[in-house]
Amino acid sequence: MKLNKTSLPSSPLVCAAPRSLSQTLSPYRVTPLRVKVSSSIFTNAKLVTLKSCGAKFDLCSSMATSDHRRSRYLDESPTKPNKKKKASNNQEKNLLISLHSCSKSKDLSAALALYDAAIDVRLSQQHFQTLLYLCSASLGDPSLQTLAIDRGFQIFERMVGSGISPNEASVTSVARLAAAKGDGDYAFKVVKDIVAAGGVSVPRLRTYSPALLCFCERLEAEKGYEVEEHMDASGVSLEEVEISALLKVSAATGREKKVYSYLHKLRECVGFVSEETSKVIEEWFCSEKASEVGDSGVGSDIELRRAAVLKNGGGWHGLGWVGEGKWIVKKGNVSGGGECLSCGEHLACVDTNEVETENFVNSLVALAVERKAKMNSCEPMEDFSEFQEWLEKHGNYEAILDGANIGLYQQNFVDGGFSLPQLEAVVKELYNKSGNKKWPLILLHKKRVNALLGNPNHRNVVEEWIKNNVLYTTPPGSNDDWYWLYAAAKFKCLLVTNDEMRDHIFELLSTSFFQKWKLRHQVRYTFVKGSLKLEMPPPFSVLIQESEKGSWHVPITCQDGEESLRNWVCITRQR
Repeated sequence: MKLNKTSLPSSPLVCAAPRSLSQTLSPYRVTPLRVKVSSSIFTNAKLVTLKSCGAKFDLCSSMATSDHRRSRYLDESPTKPNKKKKASNNQEKNLLISLHSCSKSKDLSAALALYDAAIDVRLSQQHFQTLLYLCSASLGDPSLQTLAIDRGFQIFERMVGSGISPNEASVTSVARLAAAKGDGDYAFKVVKDIVAAGGVSVPRLRTYSPALLCFCERLEAEKGYEVEEHMDASGVSLEEVEISALLKVSAATGREKKVYSYLHKLRECVGFVSEETSKVIEEWFCSEKASEVGDSGVGSDIELRRAAVLKNGGGWHGLGWVGEGKWIVKKGNVSGGGECLSCGEHLACVDTNEVETENFVNSLVALAVERKAKMNSCEPMEDFSEFQEWLEKHGNYEAILDGANIGLYQQNFVDGGFSLPQLEAVVKELYNKSGNKKWPLILLHKKRVNALLGNPNHRNVVEEWIKNNVLYTTPPGSNDDWYWLYAAAKFKCLLVTNDEMRDHIFELLSTSFFQKWKLRHQVRYTFVKGSLKLEMPPPFSVLIQESEKGSWHVPITCQDGEESLRNWVCITRQR
């Protein structure tokens, strides 16, 4: 195989390529030795042996005989004009199968030999995609890295020159190849091209990541920020690796406002961080630049910061750096009650902020109304607004109960049924736990309530609940879930249920916000030999916290899951 350095060609293939992709072609072109090879070569990649500088292949004599026999049959069958087309299709299919086999075994050399031999085979998007993936997957092998990069760009050039539009997977592979040779600009360019072209191929985090990480490693901060902006416009969210890289390059280039911003992005998107990210954070706070960062204008206004923390749901104010001088960075633990054992500060149990909660409540109402509209109009159904009015009239509740979930807990046996004693036990336990001696609110479907009222053993308890506004009956055709979820969100109170909330109705709410809301408000329960045990939300949140005093606490990932052993980075300022 000869490696010839050439100028960029002006062949019809290149001219036919999209302008944005044909402008940046590899200055190297491999000219393979043209060898006529039977289609049987593609049936098994192991039959291919690449020797010295020429592409010579050894084929067993039995396969050659078989090919000769097939050729004779083709010549003797002039009445079947589609035979040649079928043979061509078989060649393409066999090549793809062999390439997939090479992909599974990560055999780049065998795949390239197959590719070089496939002179008369029409290559599809799948062929190119598999080859490009193999090239990018081989970057971790130092002995193959140069070959993978050079051949990868040549394959991509041929793909575009053939008029085949690269899909997201192919662009991701090319972006990785470009980043591996330090060309973040080209890695970003191919992503922008696929976005500009539109169509079904949509970039993902993995498509953007090579360019972003390449820019950050080369300390090209502004270009890294540009990739982030492009991601945001495309609806692609950052994850820990990318945020950590942007935080590191911002710290290295002395952009303290960007560092502050990315610390909060970690708080929002990640929660606890990896050891690698914790080191990036520690390095920033231990740096000379961090000690020079002064008060951002809110240092003397403690009330302003306190109000911001309350509005945000606790755990952060977001108003900028607080205090002056060097930072004290320590690693330590947090007690079961949420006290930092390094500085003595109590961590917050972070709730959703006011705007998020209001949007959440409104989305629940909209979904409930939409469900009613889809119901059969022949059977009248109570408006959800009636429930909203009832809640407004009967005041705040400290806890909401998913009555059906509690009553049917562990009742899947022969004589099992709805257990009112279980529900009653939860009601009494929450009443006794309430500092204000408030009853919780139970949500139960009308059909279930009617059955309980029809049982003489249960009637008195249920009637008392209704009289004291402890029980609300949801109407026929409605979904109990909407009611107990709305009430808990409305009053920002506890929700007692073991429901994992993974049904399709919750998929509409399955955002990071919803997960955070569940962590703060959901109470799980168990009955062990008839004895109730409530699993209350944790007294503090395991996520990055910024106190009103300006200190920071960063939780680090815990391998064994034992919370008491989790390390935290405690960051305070000298007073």
